[in-house]
Amino acid sequence: MDFGDILSQWDSIEKKASQPKKGPQKSNKKPNAMTKEQKMLKAQGYSYEQQMEADSKKRANPIDVWLNRHGTVDKDKISDEAENDARMHNRDYLRTLSPDATIDLHGLTRDEAWSRLEGFVADSVRRGFRKILIIHGKGNHSHGSDPVLGPMVRTFIEQNKRLGASGHPDRNGGGNGATWVLIKN
Repeated sequence: MDFGDILSQWDSIEKKASQPKKGPQKSNKKPNAMTKEQKMLKAQGYSYEQQMEADSKKRANPIDVWLNRHGTVDKDKISDEAENDARMHNRDYLRTLSPDATIDLHGLTRDEAWSRLEGFVADSVRRGFRKILIIHGKGNHSHGSDPVLGPMVRTFIEQNKRLGASGHPDRNGGGNGATWVLIKN
């Protein structure tokens, strides 16, 4: 590269710099044009300045300002929730609470009953039930000396993490042939 080439490059750079640049497109809006709000107010007979002056003269209620900033607490709702939680921990109340769903396992084998229980509990949890009733029978018709389904249900309840307290209903609800179970939240 000789000195002539350097000068020609310099000239081409200078020409590009002297040409007007295309910048961002400019808006055709006038600098002090009215906004839509201002146009609406003008159509109603108000000027924007009059509206601003009227707004500045308004006083806010201090209570409303405080409530908007800090919000409110519904003490009745908190009290009801605490009462409901206390009720749910009371064993006598839970015994009298009617079950949301019931499953009858009579006539099933141990494996069939286990798989049906898994599906039933999963469905009950999905539906948001609090208490379920499992009817397993007393084992009067079991082959052999020991009942099959009662101990299996007890084992299932102990192993399932979604199930909580359990017990047997009164005689009219099935007695020892049924088990109610609470579902944990």
